[in-house]
Amino acid sequence: MNTEKPPKTSKTAKAKVDNTEVATTVTTSVSTLLREHAENQFAEELAELAKIDTKQRPPNWKLSPWAVSTYLLGGKLDNGFEVSPKYIGNKRIIEIAIATLTTDRALLLFGVPGTAKSWVSEHLAAAISGDSTLLIQGTAGTSEEAIRYGWNYARLLADGPSMAALVASPMMRAMADGKIARVEELTRIPSDVQDTLITILSEKTLPIPELNSEVQSTRGFNVIATANNRDRGVNELSSALKRRFNTVILPVPDSADEEVEIVQRRVESLGRALELPAEPPALEEVRRIVTIFRELRNGVTSDGKTKLKSPSGTLSTAEAISVVNSGLALAAHFGDGYLRAGDVASSLIGAVVKDPVQDRLVWKEYLETVVKERDNWKDLYRACREAD
Repeated sequence: MNTEKPPKTSKTAKAKVDNTEVATTVTTSVSTLLREHAENQFAEELAELAKIDTKQRPPNWKLSPWAVSTYLLGGKLDNGFEVSPKYIGNKRIIEIAIATLTTDRALLLFGVPGTAKSWVSEHLAAAISGDSTLLIQGTAGTSEEAIRYGWNYARLLADGPSMAALVASPMMRAMADGKIARVEELTRIPSDVQDTLITILSEKTLPIPELNSEVQSTRGFNVIATANNRDRGVNELSSALKRRFNTVILPVPDSADEEVEIVQRRVESLGRALELPAEPPALEEVRRIVTIFRELRNGVTSDGKTKLKSPSGTLSTAEAISVVNSGLALAAHFGDGYLRAGDVASSLIGAVVKDPVQDRLVWKEYLETVVKERDNWKDLYRACREAD
């Protein structure tokens, strides 16, 4: 068995903390992880921002709100360093989200599936707290213990209730350390469990009645929750809980160019992580897939001349990324390494046709009335007919 550790390189940078210059060491390594946490994957960018960030920071924040915004939106720093954009879209939306977290109100990122809610949540936590791992995944089976705390039952039976027997939740750890806690898919959590957050968000306190004690929040603590408005079986938030959140709606990309850029950047990033031996997809191939998604999503062709029926699925940007990425895998391992229409056809149909009856009719109509009639789309039309 190979026990050799990945090679590491270190470099020392000077960062200002409270206007005092301190040396920081950034260690980079050849990672074997499929997906690194944001604070590790973009450690160099965070360190470079810390070096030049002289603006006021809220208590326990690693960066100032300006630097957090620059990290999310990207840009060129005064020292020439390029920060890559993590979110491509309306700048004001990100600024409102960051400003919310500087107050005592929690942040709810809301929108249709695939609008980068979880992605933005992770990067906000990474830039603010340096830790995006304090995560509670919301499901129909999420219990109060996942949000509050649990018990080590062996210790509980042996010694009775004590802090040593208590198992802290990510929320409790975030409160104690003054960090950002993340709650994914808040509306999937049962309503009575959701309301566990009310005391935490309003009183900034987590009572532990078994020990006649409590955990009080340290400065810097806040909560980012995500929820989408298209899933079936969601649990509406109570009015009391809604009042504790400032809701920011993340929209689908405004323009086709914006969506194409998002898809291209994410596909390139995923391709490097998966080490796919394929050429990056041509811009026009990505544009065709994005155009199909946008036209079916909007119910009209891009020129506005033909009305279309929309399928039951959301056809989000995240699904477009998945279609291109699946096509790249086929091209890399079973083709010549170049993404072609035949590589994306099956994934494209699978993304559109969620309902085998209704969506199939929508897709066939679109294929015959739109795709077939476009001169430079003949290869895609043939590939989709063969794959269907």
